[in-house]
Amino acid sequence: MLSYRHAFHAGNHADVLKHAVQAFILEALCVKDKGYSYIDTHSGAGGYALDHEWTQKKAEYLGGIAPLWQQRRQWPQLAGYFAAIEAMNPGDALDFYPGSPKVAEHFQRPQDSLTLMELHHNEVDLLRQNMGPKAAIHHRNGFEGLPALLPPTPKRGLVLIDPPYELKEDYHTVATTLAKAYKRWPIGIYAIWYPLLAKNVDRSGALKEALANCGFEQVLCAELSVSAQADDFGMYGSGMMVLNPPWKLDEQLAELLPRLKDTLAQDKAADWNLQWLKKTDR
Repeated sequence: MLSYRHAFHAGNHADVLKHAVQAFILEALCVKDKGYSYIDTHSGAGGYALDHEWTQKKAEYLGGIAPLWQQRRQWPQLAGYFAAIEAMNPGDALDFYPGSPKVAEHFQRPQDSLTLMELHHNEVDLLRQNMGPKAAIHHRNGFEGLPALLPPTPKRGLVLIDPPYELKEDYHTVATTLAKAYKRWPIGIYAIWYPLLAKNVDRSGALKEALANCGFEQVLCAELSVSAQADDFGMYGSGMMVLNPPWKLDEQLAELLPRLKDTLAQDKAADWNLQWLKKTDR
C-alpha cells in the first residue's frame, strides 16, 4: 500500500485531466471573496522535477502536459491551470510539474485554508519541503482523516480524492468515505479521480454507481481515454467524478474534453465522455 510514488507518472494524461478539473473548480470558488477550504486526501510529494530519474523512467509527461505546454497560448480556457505550472517554471522550459497541492497553493488566497494528507513517510517529507507555510500537512491516512476533518472552516470548498487504487479495496473505501463525508459536509464539492484500466481489472463502473448513490444530488462524470482498452494490462484513460459541481463546470468540460482527446490521442480509439450520473433541480 505504501509503494506508490507518483513521480513515475507526473504530468501524464491523467494528471492533465485531474488538474484541469481541479483548476476549474478552484477558479469557481475564487469568484467570491469569501474564503474556502481545500482538502487533499492523497497529496503525494506536492510537486515533481521532470528530469528526475523516476519521472524519466517512463517519461509519461511527454504524452500529457508536454504537448499542451508547447501550445498553451492556444488554450485560454486552461489559463488558470497553466498559471499554476508557470509558477514552478519561471522560464519557458518545462522543468517542474505541480501535483494537486501545488495547484491548490497557486489559487490560495489569505482567507482560504489548505489541508493536505499523505500517509507515505518519504512522500510526506517531500510534501513538507515543497509546500509553503500556509499549508496544514497531516501525516495520516486520507480515507480515515477526511471524515474527521469535516465540516471544515471555512464551510465552502473542495475535497480532492485521488488514491493510487493499487489495492482493489480502494474503490470500496472511496465510496464508503464519501458516504461518511456526505453526512458531515453535504454542501462540499468533492472531486474523485479514478483510472480506466484493462478489461479484466477495470472497476470504474462499480465505483461510478456507488458514488451516484451515496447521497449527493448532483454527480457529474468526465472521462478521457487516449487509447484502446487492453484485455489484460494498462491504463488507457481516467475519469473525474465531481459531486456538487460548481455552476457551468459541465459546459467547461464539454468544450475541453474533445480538444484534449484530439491532442493527447495515442491511437484512433481515443475518446471522451461527459455525463450527469445524477442531477436534480437545485
